[in-house]
Amino acid sequence: MPASFFDTNVLVYVASGDPAKANRAEAAIAAGGAISVQVLNELANVARRKMQMSWDDTHALLTTLRGLLTVHPLTIETHETGLELAERYGFSTYDAMIAASALHAGCDTLWSEDMQHGIVLGEGLRIVDPFRMAP
Repeated sequence: MPASFFDTNVLVYVASGDPAKANRAEAAIAAGGAISVQVLNELANVARRKMQMSWDDTHALLTTLRGLLTVHPLTIETHETGLELAERYGFSTYDAMIAASALHAGCDTLWSEDMQHGIVLGEGLRIVDPFRMAP
């Protein structure tokens, strides 16, 4: 069954001071979906460095998300697909790796605030900015 995949930038809002975006992110996550280990790593970095969260709060956030979303590993196949996507679509390497993870997880929607809203990759993955949609 096709599912949603979440980019790090969407998950950051769960712990942000922006209630409107936090509510939208939480609603999307509540419907279920997937993330990769890369997303967890990026989120831990943002939580600690930019959001100044304590280690305890960072661990709590990551544990909560791991309980709500399926976590997929990083593999050489994901890496190779990511490089192909970066070359084909002009994505940054990191964004391409997120898209590759979504494809390898069998997802049909990638929720991302950073990538081009509405684009559908030839592989069948649609990128959607959850903050551009009507409430």
